[in-house]
Parts: sequence; structure tokens; C-alpha cells
Amino acid sequence: MQSPEQARRIAESLVERGMAAGATAADALYAGDRSSGVQVRLGELEDVSRSEGEQIGLRLFDGQRSATVATSDLSEESLGVLVERCMAMAREAPEDPYAGLAPEELLQRGEAAFLDLEDKREPDPAELRERALTAERAALAIAGVTNSSGAGASASAGTMALATSGGFSGAYRSTGHGCSVSVVAGEGGGMQRDYASHSARHLEDLEAAELIGERAGTRAVARLNPTRPKPGRYPVLFEPRAASSLIGHFASAISGSSVTRKTSFLQDKLGQAVFGLGVTLIDDPQRLRGLRSRPFDAEGVRVARRELVKDGVLTSWIAESASARQLGIQPTGHAARSMGGAPGTAPTNLYVMAGSRSREELLAAFPEAVLVIELIGQGVNGVTGDYSRGATGFMVRNGEIAEPVAEITVASNLIDMYATLEPGSDLEFRHGVDTPTLLIPEMTVGAA
Repeated sequence: MQSPEQARRIAESLVERGMAAGATAADALYAGDRSSGVQVRLGELEDVSRSEGEQIGLRLFDGQRSATVATSDLSEESLGVLVERCMAMAREAPEDPYAGLAPEELLQRGEAAFLDLEDKREPDPAELRERALTAERAALAIAGVTNSSGAGASASAGTMALATSGGFSGAYRSTGHGCSVSVVAGEGGGMQRDYASHSARHLEDLEAAELIGERAGTRAVARLNPTRPKPGRYPVLFEPRAASSLIGHFASAISGSSVTRKTSFLQDKLGQAVFGLGVTLIDDPQRLRGLRSRPFDAEGVRVARRELVKDGVLTSWIAESASARQLGIQPTGHAARSMGGAPGTAPTNLYVMAGSRSREELLAAFPEAVLVIELIGQGVNGVTGDYSRGATGFMVRNGEIAEPVAEITVASNLIDMYATLEPGSDLEFRHGVDTPTLLIPEMTVGAA
């Protein structure tokens, strides 16, 4: 893996070679990574791994034609062949009236905001092993836990660099630390499984392994002896771990590609109330130590905190250059890409702002409700918003969590769900998409 400065120079050089080969525009993206991990089960070491790799992708334009080629061989000979092949492919590609680099006036210029994404400390395998063992021991110590599916600890580092013929050149390094454990409670056909995990950019921000283990064990035991509720219409609460997927569907629906292809259930909703009064969704690529923070997007466009929904109203699509041109808007700084393809879009640190009522108040808002802790399956129609997924969780009666439920479905339509959604006040920043507990006042609950 190259240093950020070395990676930036490699990308710049490849762009220069592409332009010399006859391209009308070019960009090059470098990505290198290094990771190590340890897996344990029942107190025994199962696996120790370490990997390191790097790739570079080149995109060349011939007018409105373009092609992208990637390689993991960064030798001079290989890069020369890469340029020739990419240019030949671009000349034969179909024309796309919306293709092109990002507008130069939107590119990140000067020194980017300091995001503190790199932790200089790299734990050794012995430290990772002890972290995984500690998490597993804590989970197995919970009364009712009978087995372990394993625990793991990991550390990683990555370098990303981008250069374009439009004058952009930038690079940065980021790190990650993680710990997870999965355990089983109960015996025979009544066994239940659950897990807990945490990830952070800096090791000092990683949750203690003991707490991760205790949470996994407690969750698994709580799921024992599930029942099925009587089918009907219920208020449904989604705990944060399950609720994040509801916001993931929203992010997909407002992506430029979904809107331009007319495959979004929010197709005609820009500028309209999509969520209830007081609900605000924010995308913040500049959060310090954020898991999806970055100083610029995958086209070199500067990034900034953006209210995608303000007081219930959808205020913005998220778009890279191509879909932005088709929509007649400016790119929003949400370009994301793989090595071998053109840019698409993705949110960064997306979250629902906390509401005014606590989780406990939401639980007590109705005499009877369902609390969803896990969602299963892919029963979501991105075109119509129809929603039906398998779920597990708990019944809630008079504000108290009662018996666990399993093998149920929760169904509605995302448009209706968003319009009535109420966020709780228990927001924590733990993932790339974060929400507090979310309450949907009415959904259909049935047997899976």
C-alpha cells in the first residue's frame, strides 16, 4: 500500500499518460488497503489473517465516449498496456450525452477539512486475539448462553487517491478497528442466536470488548421462547439497528440514478413533505472520525453537510455528475465508485435527527405494539415503495417489553411509513447510517 503522496503521484502520472494517448479527459483512482484479523471460538484460536493489496482504475474519454479499466499490477509495463486498452475501448464505446468529469468550479481546492480518519496505532495479532477472546468470554458468561458461533477482532488501513485532467489531485488515508461476537442461547430446537459488534476509526473509540460480549449474550437470551402475535394492525417500533435499513431505502430512492431511470418511489417528491413535521435527515461527510467521512467524493467534488430532509420536506437528490446533468442540477458531492466502473452515488454519514420523545415514551405511546430488532429478507419494491419483510422482536404492552416474537412479517408502504414516522431521542453515532428508535403508528403484522 502506497502512502497518500505516493498514491497521488501514481494517479496523476496515469492521467498524464491517458491524455498523451489521445483522451479528451481522464481520471485515475487508486485504492490500497491493509488488514489483519483474528477469529476465535470457544476460547480457541480459529484463524489469523493478514492481507494487503492495491488497485488503480483509469477512465478515459473520447468526446462523449468513455471506458474504464482497472488493474492490480502497478508496474510501468502494465500501466502502459492499461492506457492503450482503455483508450481503444473508449473509442468504441457508445456516446453518452451526460458523460464527463465533474465541473471544475465544484472541485475540492486547497487544504481539505481535517477529519482525523487515521489512527497511527496498529494492534498486533496478540492484542486482536485477546480482544476477541474477551468479547466471547463476556458473552458466554451471560446465563442462558449455551454456545458460541465465534468472535473476531480486526484492524485495517486504506489509502485512496484521485487525479483528474480537470485539475484535481488529492489523497487521504483512513483506518478502522472492529470487534464482533455471535452466540447461541437455549438448547435443541429452541435455540436462538444474536450478535453484537462495533467499529471505529480510532482504537480509543472502540467499545470495550466486555460490553460488546455482554450485549450479544443478553440479546440472544432475550429471544428465547418466541411466540407469534395475533395478526392485525399494530404500532411498530424499530430499534436503531433495524431502523437504519428504513433510511437506507430512502437513500436509494433519492439517488440520481434511481430518479433518472424512474425507478424511485420518491420520483416526484422533491420539494414536498415526505416525512412528518419536525423530521430532519442529514448527510455529513465531514464528521470527525466518521465511518464514512471523506475530504472529497469519488469525482473530486468538495463535500459538505447537507440536510436532505428538512422539517419533513425532501430538499435534495444525491447525484454524481452524469445523473446531475440529466436532472439539470449540480453534483452534490456523493459520487462513489468501484475501480472498474463509472461513478454512482452513495450517502456518507447519514442520520435521522433525534426527536423529542425518549425510547421509553415511544414504547408507552400505545397499549400494545411490536418492537422489531431484526429484519429478514428483501421484500421492498423500490419503484412503488411497497414494504413487506420478515422480522423478529418483542411485544410491548403498556410501555413494558413483554414476550419475544419471531417468524412474523411487517408490511406497509414506505411512503405511508415515512409520512407518519416519529424518531425517538436515543440517537447514537455508531454506523454509516444512524437513527434513533423509529415509531410507525400502524403497520400490518402477520405470520411469516
